[in-house]
Amino acid sequence: MAAESTTLPPLEALPQIPVLTSVSCSFVLAVVYVGSLYVWSTKYNRDHPTTIKRRFASVSIVMFLAPLFVYFFSSPELLQREPFPKLLGFRWHGLWQAAVIPYLLTALLYLGPIYVNMQNESFRSYFDLDYWRGSLSNIIWIRNHVMAPLSEEFVFRACMMPLILQSFSPLTAVFITPLFFGVAHLHHIAERLSLGMELSTSLLIGLFQFTYTTLFGFYSAYLFARTGHVIAPLLAHALCNHMGLPDVQDLWQQDLWRRVLAIILYLVGLASWIYLLPIATNPSLYDNKLYWNV
Repeated sequence: MAAESTTLPPLEALPQIPVLTSVSCSFVLAVVYVGSLYVWSTKYNRDHPTTIKRRFASVSIVMFLAPLFVYFFSSPELLQREPFPKLLGFRWHGLWQAAVIPYLLTALLYLGPIYVNMQNESFRSYFDLDYWRGSLSNIIWIRNHVMAPLSEEFVFRACMMPLILQSFSPLTAVFITPLFFGVAHLHHIAERLSLGMELSTSLLIGLFQFTYTTLFGFYSAYLFARTGHVIAPLLAHALCNHMGLPDVQDLWQQDLWRRVLAIILYLVGLASWIYLLPIATNPSLYDNKLYWNV
């Protein structure tokens, strides 16, 4: 008897909507999301608790409105065929895999920085209950690790990707939606200028931030399309916000052999991530029969 195939059956093509519709909706969502951050008139900077709380309120309203774009502008055929929460990446099948496997894959990318952190006090703090009490009572920590990943992934992935995927192939959609995500972070240029930073410096930092947020957006959109779960990019986003960019200065403060080992782990982590990315995100692992039909 022939062995049963473990691959998913061929996917039924997604019903299509006009490109103008999906792109226009995505553009409006990006503008509304960024605009909600500045709807408040305040004399405080972005890290002041008052500013953060007000922005929590406004992006929560955007999160409430964003699914309406998917509901009213998606193909009626798709809405009849699939449960609405499933379109947004909320479903039970493959949930634990989507929560664990992409998170570990993302951690692998940080293999070098994790090793460096293990050499100093910052890693030990993760096992200190007071660290978690302090973090959960710190509104900036909550913004960076909870509210920012939650709101951005919900709006830019769970609500944009279903629309873009109805007009473009999955691979094309992966490269389109992050552009909205990257542009949405350019508003930090205005914030830096308001704090007195020179225009050239502000633009340079803004360009750098646009680059790495767009690169992360490619990865996040890929995780959403491949797994069919919003929790996959959400947890990866939270981890990336926590780890940040590699601290080269911290790396060079290590002694010679630890520095060499750290550099090797940086390279091994990156190479392993590249190799395992298509394997660890295979749609069959997540019972994803909706979006990835390449």
